Amino acid sequence: MTHPIISDLQNRYTAKRYDASKRVPQQELDIIYEAIRLSASSINSQPWKFIVIESDEAKQRMHDTYANKFQFNQPHVKSASHIILFAYNPRYSKEDYAKVVDKGIEDGRTKKEQRDSAFGAFAFVEMNTDETGDTSKWTKSQTYIALGNTLHTLARLGIDSTTMEGVDSQLIGEIFADELDGYICDVAVAFGYHHKEEDYNANLPKSRLALNDVLTVL
Repeated sequence: MTHPIISDLQNRYTAKRYDASKRVPQQELDIIYEAIRLSASSINSQPWKFIVIESDEAKQRMHDTYANKFQFNQPHVKSASHIILFAYNPRYSKEDYAKVVDKGIEDGRTKKEQRDSAFGAFAFVEMNTDETGDTSKWTKSQTYIALGNTLHTLARLGIDSTTMEGVDSQLIGEIFADELDGYICDVAVAFGYHHKEEDYNANLPKSRLALNDVLTVL
């Protein structure tokens, strides 16, 4: 099957070693950031924050989050061009959704006189909120939609990437407390350009289960 989308996904793989001398140009970073912003989410909730690790100082802080575990991902922090922390709001509230509704009015998506009725969708949040006000199961799921969108965007741009669930959420929460402001990061993406000699995964063949094993058409 030949199609640009299939080519993107066929060529994408998880980079294991990065070339520390190469950086993603700003014009492509702008595309990546806008693609992330445009990611879909349930009821357009956008219950997330994306923290970009770019400077040497920020990379050192991220490096420090690997003090206790997941050290196999630590080398990516300083050798990759950038790392993005995907963080979610664990207590998404009606006030949070009000920002979405009001932005919809500003953008012409919702009429001012329909503001109150626009909150009808918030019922879905309430369905996914436990008795303590925790929404993390639902909001965390939304960050993975943005994650998938980001991976495809990077592939389209020819930029290598590594998804890292191997992160210390607790230490990230402590070291980046000011930036996260109560949000939680359980997954990050490193991206840049792989090291041609050291990235053993770059030339391995793609391997996925057969379509008939994972897809059923009714």
